[in-house]
Amino acid sequence: MATPSLPCAHCSPDGTSCQNTGKSSCANCSLVVYCGSECQKAHWLIHKLDCKSSLNKASWKPEWAIQGRTPAFMDPEAGELFGGRKYLLGNVPALDVLRLDANEGESYEGHLRLLFAASGDLRNVIKTIAQIPPTYDQPIDIVINDRDIDIAARNVILLLIALTVDDQDEAVDCMIHVWYSAFIRKSHVDILKQRIRPFIQSACDKIKNKSGMTVFRRTWTFRKRTLRLILEKTAWDKLLCFTDVPGDLTIDKAREIRQAVTVARSRIDYRDRTFLFQSPPHRVAKQRYYQDGLLLRFGAQRSEYCEPNPTFFQFGNTWPMQDSADPVEGWSLGEVEKTRIGLAASDVYGKLFYYIRSMIEMFLDRVCKSTVGFQLLQVDAVELGDELEGPFDRIEVSNISDGGYLGIRSTVAMMAPLLRKPSINPHATLVTLFMNMVDENWTIMDEFADCSPTSLANRRLVHCLPVVHPLMDPADPAMVKVTYGASHLREYDNIFQRVVNHLELKSFPDWSGAMMKEKHTIIEKWPYRLKLGPGQAGGKEEFDLLMEGGSSGKELYLEWKRIQE
Repeated sequence: MATPSLPCAHCSPDGTSCQNTGKSSCANCSLVVYCGSECQKAHWLIHKLDCKSSLNKASWKPEWAIQGRTPAFMDPEAGELFGGRKYLLGNVPALDVLRLDANEGESYEGHLRLLFAASGDLRNVIKTIAQIPPTYDQPIDIVINDRDIDIAARNVILLLIALTVDDQDEAVDCMIHVWYSAFIRKSHVDILKQRIRPFIQSACDKIKNKSGMTVFRRTWTFRKRTLRLILEKTAWDKLLCFTDVPGDLTIDKAREIRQAVTVARSRIDYRDRTFLFQSPPHRVAKQRYYQDGLLLRFGAQRSEYCEPNPTFFQFGNTWPMQDSADPVEGWSLGEVEKTRIGLAASDVYGKLFYYIRSMIEMFLDRVCKSTVGFQLLQVDAVELGDELEGPFDRIEVSNISDGGYLGIRSTVAMMAPLLRKPSINPHATLVTLFMNMVDENWTIMDEFADCSPTSLANRRLVHCLPVVHPLMDPADPAMVKVTYGASHLREYDNIFQRVVNHLELKSFPDWSGAMMKEKHTIIEKWPYRLKLGPGQAGGKEEFDLLMEGGSSGKELYLEWKRIQE
């Protein structure tokens, strides 16, 4: 990706902005760029509110520490979750489920079929298709399912934008903001109403007199690309609603609804706890996202984003997601930080914007040049066997294999028969994720084992979170960092081995026709745990990046292969 030329950040209160290219960054924050000293001086009255914010100081302290009180999250009756329970944005980094170079090979000549059985948003689909090598020129079929109609509807709309908007820059910009921004441009609303809505409306008109549970299938063809939807009538009707803002919703009311969750006064201690693990400029950038909900570079003009995003505001007077929902968590922060955006080196959301932009551009290039068939469903994963016929070269199931959902036995039993036979493609893989396994199997004995001064966690602690004063008060910010950072310093192979034995994972080949792969070829078993040992160069930086990115280090992936013909 070429380094973008960022425009000057100077803008007037009336919304007019300088059109020149930025040549230097603000020396204090590196969040914005200016074309010259005159614009920087003219913009200072606005920019100093962020640049001189206490959040941008190395000496910043959480409010609870300044006021000498116990933070709210230490109240045993306080809830850790706040806001809606919809997971419309990803909460683990996207992965390429194909990785042809490490599996079938870049010159593979087979027809690829991929199943995202509990897809969540489109990040895994986008990244997988974007990273298919240019040498691959065979057809690709992609089945995307999520049981939540709100997630499925957003996925449909994003794919329709990708397939119907001919101007790539226009399509990319619209996809980014419909996907991630709480407020969008009028041009984005026009695309939803004038280009996307008619497709869905025609389907709804066909079944307007049918019962709510009637399943209706509709396929649209766009040159070499197809999009097939299989939805019940009630889902079609809700999908139609997602293309338009509720009539009585003003932008001021929409902001009020969102900010009642994202900047709720009662949650300041939780936000401050998050800020403890951020660099000063990143705290300022994150606070901006909490406030306005726009995925933009920090110095971008925001006045054009004056329409509520209808895919976020279909839930009455409530914001659908938790206050902690953050687009950063859906992508590898390590990859995002490597994104070059010129002189605004501290603008993490600007880097994320251009990183996702590049990923969508590569996705659109591949989809435009290939024969691609998309099929979207909205059913519980347990019903997919009735709806689909295999075989698939990859099946990705998110964390439905966790004990609180389907569990690993049911997941493998349902999905393994849908994998392509090993005699046809020995690289066909089922990818399962555990997000809760460690917490579900953690015991007091595990806690005691970590108390030893010679434990790996404690040896890392000395280097990653060095103590500069005695830690006596649990509310001391340094103690909070230790408490919440400790779990990221551990390794959990012993917990996994306990689960292997308890669930008899090694016996799965006897009854499921599938077995765990000894060598992973899609994603590491523990991709987000620390790789460097205590005292190794770069260890603290690795830890800081992990803490800032949102992953827990407890995420475990298992890859499975079919052994039954």
